[in-house]
Amino acid sequence: MVRHVASPPNDPGLPPRAPRDWPGWIGVGVGVLAARLPWALQRRLGVGIGRLLKYAMPPRRRAARRNLALCLPELDDAARETLLDRSFDALGVGVFEFARAWWGSVAPMRGAVEIQGLEHLEALRAQGRGILLVSGHFTTLELCGRLLCDHLQLAGMYRLHDSPAMEWAVKRGRLRYASAMYTQDALRPVVKLLKSGGALWYAPDQDMRGKDTVFAPFFGMPAATITATHQLARLTGCAVVPFFHRREGDRYVLRVGAPLQEFPTADATADTARVNAAIEAMVREAPAQYLWIHRRFKRQPDGRSPY
Repeated sequence: MVRHVASPPNDPGLPPRAPRDWPGWIGVGVGVLAARLPWALQRRLGVGIGRLLKYAMPPRRRAARRNLALCLPELDDAARETLLDRSFDALGVGVFEFARAWWGSVAPMRGAVEIQGLEHLEALRAQGRGILLVSGHFTTLELCGRLLCDHLQLAGMYRLHDSPAMEWAVKRGRLRYASAMYTQDALRPVVKLLKSGGALWYAPDQDMRGKDTVFAPFFGMPAATITATHQLARLTGCAVVPFFHRREGDRYVLRVGAPLQEFPTADATADTARVNAAIEAMVREAPAQYLWIHRRFKRQPDGRSPY
């Protein structure tokens, strides 16, 4: 259970020092050390860690296997099992990508990044319009967000960590590149940011269990999805911009899409379905790098979970 409150969006506050936080600080220390390993070594270790995680987390492995069966029925069992292995490999490498983004250097990545679609951001900034970047939970999420911050002053939304030590250390690391970090329930300051022409990045492709959710299709399955994208666009007039990112060998490709046209409408469910469709297209482009271990379809309209 989370036993701490969020600090201001641009300040991590004071680090927790209670004895009960010491295990969390040990984890942080391991992460900081891991962030400083050579990138080539991190990639090799990451694949090994991913394969270990596949067998160390049976419930997550089963959830990922079930998700692949639900979302990609056109693949046979062998192809899906290969994709499952590749997704855990990417997850292991992603552990180091997250650590580098928070506590390390991204200099090795800056020389091997391709960013497409920056002209869309430049046009929106010239108009003074707020920007809501919408992405999915890919293993490259944090690192590519940091790389994009080289070109755009960008705030983010996140969920509080259970460990106060990890919460403080991660937020402090993110504030090295993000302009602010807002918790998922911080509606008023987020509305203010977007109305003032700021940019916010978040990923709405997990079941947040909030009250403002609808069932919208995702890979043909009903998926409980927050309507925040629709609500924020309605309240602020911001542009909703798809943001896709993937790793290709030693390089990273970031693609900023054109703003969604005629968004929002009066139909929150239809708008949410459009957002899910945009994220689904991203997943189909790099399925091995998507976070399949989340039980995306746990809640169903008939109350029966497929897991």
